[in-house]
Amino acid sequence: MHGGMNADLRSSADSVLARLVGDPTGTARLREDQWLAIEALVAHKRRALVVQRTGWGKSAVYFVATSLLRAAGAGPTVIVSPLLALMRNQVEAAARAGIRARTINSANPEEWEGIQAEVAAGEVDVLLVSPERLNNPDFRDQVLPKLSAATGLLVVDEAHCISDWGHDFRPDYRRLRTMLADLPPGVPVLATTATANARVTADVAEQLGTGAGTDALVLRGPLDRESLSLAVLTLPDAAHRLAWLADHLGELPGSGIIYTLTVAAAEEVTAYLRHRGHTVASYTGKTENADRQQAEDDLQANRVKALVATSALGMGFDKPDLGFVVHLGSPSSPIAYYQQVGRAGRGVEHAEVLLLPGREDEAIWQYFASVAFPPEEQVRRTLDVLAHAGRPMSLPALEPLVDLRRTRLETMLKVLDVDGAVHRVKGGWTSTGEPWAYDAERYAWVARQRAAEQQAMRDYAATTGCRMEFLRRQLDDEEAAPCGRCDNCAGARFAAEVSTTALDTARGELGRPGVELEPRKMWPTGLAAVGVDLKGRIPAGEQASTGRALGRLSDIGWGNRLRPMLAPQAPDQPVPDDVAQAVVAVLADWARGPGGWASGAPDAPARPVGVVALPSRGRPQLVGSLAARIAEVGRMPLLGTIAYTDQVPEFGLASSNSAQRVRGLHQALAVPQELAAALAQTSGPVLLVDDRAESGWTLAVAARLLRRAGAKEVFPLVLALQG
Repeated sequence: MHGGMNADLRSSADSVLARLVGDPTGTARLREDQWLAIEALVAHKRRALVVQRTGWGKSAVYFVATSLLRAAGAGPTVIVSPLLALMRNQVEAAARAGIRARTINSANPEEWEGIQAEVAAGEVDVLLVSPERLNNPDFRDQVLPKLSAATGLLVVDEAHCISDWGHDFRPDYRRLRTMLADLPPGVPVLATTATANARVTADVAEQLGTGAGTDALVLRGPLDRESLSLAVLTLPDAAHRLAWLADHLGELPGSGIIYTLTVAAAEEVTAYLRHRGHTVASYTGKTENADRQQAEDDLQANRVKALVATSALGMGFDKPDLGFVVHLGSPSSPIAYYQQVGRAGRGVEHAEVLLLPGREDEAIWQYFASVAFPPEEQVRRTLDVLAHAGRPMSLPALEPLVDLRRTRLETMLKVLDVDGAVHRVKGGWTSTGEPWAYDAERYAWVARQRAAEQQAMRDYAATTGCRMEFLRRQLDDEEAAPCGRCDNCAGARFAAEVSTTALDTARGELGRPGVELEPRKMWPTGLAAVGVDLKGRIPAGEQASTGRALGRLSDIGWGNRLRPMLAPQAPDQPVPDDVAQAVVAVLADWARGPGGWASGAPDAPARPVGVVALPSRGRPQLVGSLAARIAEVGRMPLLGTIAYTDQVPEFGLASSNSAQRVRGLHQALAVPQELAAALAQTSGPVLLVDDRAESGWTLAVAARLLRRAGAKEVFPLVLALQG
């Protein structure tokens, strides 16, 4: 393109930017690195990968490029983004620049037809699509081909999700390879991410080149964030960390985010900080959409000091004046950590970033690591079932036959779909019959990568060198140098002291025993397929009642006490006194609470009249002694223990999906004659005691047996809830 035309294009680009950022003077100018990306897309129709820190202005690149391409007669821009809900502010900014954006997602299928008509009529400039849509049969077969043919610019937001070397690989994203290959020649593609090391960058760039005939242009900037002051504060335990937050939250600048590793921890921390007078809100994967929107709005408007969030609040959230990010617990990857801390300090000169690591972090990392790609025999089993089905099979139909949990099964099928071994159609999944190789080396490499990332986070917390330089080197930033701002460069800014009041309150909050245990009310689907004649709602006369657990294994209160006790390698021994006393406190609180047998409520259940233990192969001493202590303190008879039959299936009882687990338990558990006789002599509810509840199916099957043997009600009581 000639210099004069290029100058005209640059001038047009700057005027679009001015409208985009709401600059009435029209003096806003693109930075050179932003212009380089726009020029590559608009003037040279190239494929480009932009790896730049959060807050660099990636959305300005794709919206300005869209405006210029549309003015030249190109079709609409398609943006594939994993978190459309968090792109609202960018869409509003685009509207200011006269760019009309629409969204196709799972929440608005009734609008799809109208939106497609608008696209066909040239009335839509930007179409936002979630990666999950790319794997939806209707969308993939009906909408995607037309969309690919009409697209003027394809934008892949958070492009590190394409790469299974990345910290946040999503199988749906790999479907983009197909879309990239099907784009007409000369359609520019922009991939953006803030969090990619050299390996991920190379992988994504290679995939961008699919079918294009040219190498992708990689524009990679330095990843320093000059506004961020990084620090690590190591405190003795969870109570000290909570107390520190209560004492010092008000000193942190502006409003910010407190990240936790689990939903349970987010809810605990929110409750405690509110109790201590702080205005905070919880934001997790379990938060309803309307509540999420409200929480986001409250943070944007500084109506709350902080959102206490899991990683559910991540990519795409944009608040330029966010003053701090605190991590209560260390993420397992420095790349994920860099991404989350990058939410802060985009539009302010100084923001505090603080990591408060905990001893429980590693146990939580291990739990999340356990949901990796399944072993080969389970994959082969799934492929065999599909090959012999002769029809599409839905997830609920497949689940009982292959012994994989729903979410893990779906993720595996999406990978197999991209690999060409299965195909998603209306009604479920089918086998393609194509040969498929289990890439054990690749999966092992990814597992080693995860282990290396975890070690890097341990090293980050322990380093005496510059923390920002450490993070930048983890992302292979060649310009990494000491920042001069972190606690190691400039000295610690935060003291570890906490007030006695805050510490006592935190200990009280974390030490308060008792979590409700909701009973299973519906049998899993697909039991008939594995020879068990149970389906639908569990009859009221065969259900367990709402029970109690001492704590959750994922919380930072009783979870920290229970995790080592229930770890696979921990020895089996009688229940410790402090744990037994806490269980008694749970029982007392349960009895007097709403709906408890001692509450005085008109519909309160009768008091339990006996204790039954579940059989335990791994912890017979623990479960037996716990049941005996409860019977002794409650002055109730220990009625006996449910027994194992001789039909324990060869796969054991720890099956990973619901139908297989119920099938195994249905065969393996029975009420022995002595226990049945004892139940016949009772006239009230019984307490059913176990060490932990994971899926809830053991308690459901045992409660059904006890109810059928004459128990009036069954109240489960366990030490720990998994998750």
